[in-house]
Amino acid sequence: MHLRHHAAARTQGKANPVSPALDVWWDGAVVGRLAQDRHGELGFVYSPDWLQREDAPALSASLPKRPEPYSRRECRPFFGGLLPEEGQRQAVARALGVSGGNDFALLDKLGGDVAGALQLLPPGELPRPAGAVHPRLLDEAGLMDRLDALSTRPLLAGEEGLRLSLAGSQTKVPVVLVDGEVALPSPGQPTTHILKPSIPRFPGTTENEAFVMGLAAAAGLAVAPVEPRSVRHRTFLLVSRYDRAASADGRVRRIHQEDFCQALAINPERKYSAEGGPTLKDCFALLRRVALRPAVDVLKLLDAVIFNLIVGNADAHGKNFSILYDEDGPRLAPLYDLLATVAYPELSPGMAMKIGRRSTLDAMDRRAWAAFAADATLGLPLIRRRVAEIGEAVKTHAAEVANGLMEPGLDANVLSWIAEMAAIRASRCMLTIRQ
Repeated sequence: MHLRHHAAARTQGKANPVSPALDVWWDGAVVGRLAQDRHGELGFVYSPDWLQREDAPALSASLPKRPEPYSRRECRPFFGGLLPEEGQRQAVARALGVSGGNDFALLDKLGGDVAGALQLLPPGELPRPAGAVHPRLLDEAGLMDRLDALSTRPLLAGEEGLRLSLAGSQTKVPVVLVDGEVALPSPGQPTTHILKPSIPRFPGTTENEAFVMGLAAAAGLAVAPVEPRSVRHRTFLLVSRYDRAASADGRVRRIHQEDFCQALAINPERKYSAEGGPTLKDCFALLRRVALRPAVDVLKLLDAVIFNLIVGNADAHGKNFSILYDEDGPRLAPLYDLLATVAYPELSPGMAMKIGRRSTLDAMDRRAWAAFAADATLGLPLIRRRVAEIGEAVKTHAAEVANGLMEPGLDANVLSWIAEMAAIRASRCMLTIRQ
């Protein structure tokens, strides 16, 4: 039964032809059209109606409104940035029967619900009415089946009615909650949560991420709410989507967002600064240029940099920071994907974006912090104060956050160990800026 389901999904993916173009919808209106020509070149053009509306924003900081079409080189960082990456991308392509290198074909198959406010639909297809939703509840067996399927079909690609996409290289799938229970969305329904199973080759990732996200919140940083769960001894994390908002009647509205690579016109394959991706200097400059209240968001980013260094989240690259475009104006989105990667010796200990030309906590000293202050255009006394305050907050809250997560199904030893490591690293980080 299980194998037949996978085979049917793959056959379905191969049978459906790719649309000649995709209309890009935002909150009930067509923003523009994404198309691929006969040579395989991607292009995007804003619709005349969207251009004429003074209240209609640009899709991206890297795609300002203009009547001239955008070339593949110009628009690919944004649209390619909506898709899964690395092995996840290749597995999705195999499940759908399309080329892993064909952004357009993947968006055609997956673009019904993406990060942010957009939907990419074939011409003539309209977004489903907000009330016309019939999610499919997953019982314990159904949830286990989907967790098993994600290893070969990320995003459950090819399952009937699902056109879902998320960036990133980790296995995950967008879902909805119905009275607290996990459900698959009906076609076109905005998802509200991201389900992230544990990573088999890295023990305790559910506990690790739940702890680090909870610790960040306890230290005063804005993060996406998370909830660890388990089913039949399998753990997973439910992450509340900050790019969704529910109204009083329960209807869910999509909110636009883009990650820093999209905003800076950097292709997702170059998300690491060592490969030409964003540096911390680029990130601070972006917020000063785009955010409605840059002074507030620059300080939030500073806190995130310090916190990531303390807990050992070395994978904080350009796609792990985003700008949220909500009623409060463009601002730094709540933090997400926070993981103490230093817990896994197989992973590089070097920070994805160097801090003052240093990449590890052991290499940090006062000179490095001074160089970072220059890059971020911030005063060293301010940075010194925030290092002390965040370090103290981590030391104060680490044990209580870990204790709060110790429930059946979660590994208490992992939680205790990571909490102890975070407190030790906080003390070390506080010393570096005084050396």
